[in-house]
Amino acid sequence: MDQAQQLRNIIKAGAAPHSRPLARVITVTSGKGGVGKSNTAINLAIQFRKMGQRVIILDADFGLANIEIMFGTVPKHNLCDLIYQGKNIRDIITYGPMEVGFISGGSGIAGMSNLSRDYLAYIIQNLAELDAIADIIIVDTGAGISDAVLEFLVASGEILLVTTPEPTSITDSYSLLKALCGHPRFSSEVLQIKVIANKVDSQDEGQTLFNKLNVVVSRYLKLPITYLGAIPQDAQLSKAVMQQMPVSLQTPQAKSALAFERIAARLMNKELNQGVKKRGMAAFFSHIVTGKIINP
Repeated sequence: MDQAQQLRNIIKAGAAPHSRPLARVITVTSGKGGVGKSNTAINLAIQFRKMGQRVIILDADFGLANIEIMFGTVPKHNLCDLIYQGKNIRDIITYGPMEVGFISGGSGIAGMSNLSRDYLAYIIQNLAELDAIADIIIVDTGAGISDAVLEFLVASGEILLVTTPEPTSITDSYSLLKALCGHPRFSSEVLQIKVIANKVDSQDEGQTLFNKLNVVVSRYLKLPITYLGAIPQDAQLSKAVMQQMPVSLQTPQAKSALAFERIAARLMNKELNQGVKKRGMAAFFSHIVTGKIINP
């Protein structure tokens, strides 16, 4: 049995009628650092929890610990412990504010493609258990256009691209999308890209930012992108970051928190997300490590 067929059997088992539905995997990314990507991931997670969704964040930003810093907690284990130390998936989940689950990726994911077929199947089977633990899994990638980031993006069915009005941020966002389109496994038919304008002075500025990006993306990449909304500049958000608390919890009525609430509501709008296909974590990671979209 080849690797792809073995993983397909695992995914099929996870999608059996007695099982829970597959988790929705949302990948949050940005063309450059410092635009508020991880902060966006955390606050959307909090807003989803307020809607009754069970949420886990996978921190796939290798070498950085933005999520755990913002959570104010240090995880005892990370994905490497699952891969190399025999821990199970529940052992490596740390719970932060409002019981948002958090998994530190460490360098574990980067080494998964080098594992033996049988051991890789064991790891994927463990990761597939996340579908029974969470309704939504948010993957927080590194910033920029590294190979690791692109692998996560092509494996995802849903990407949230965070950008700011800075000209370099807009340029870097375009460069990221261009690199994504050039990836050999990229398919616009199975991938939705949604843009969030962060650190704007007004809603109009956010819309203008998106329009600028959309013009060049439509003209040169022929890639459809959707505007989700804007997060305003907010002293309350900066204060919350300094105190290692999500603004959506610390100051729920802050203008930035209310903006995160609106964006989360849009993401949960069934009409807006008709084309979103839930793959679950087994298919997500199988795509990363085998280079194929493996469906049940």
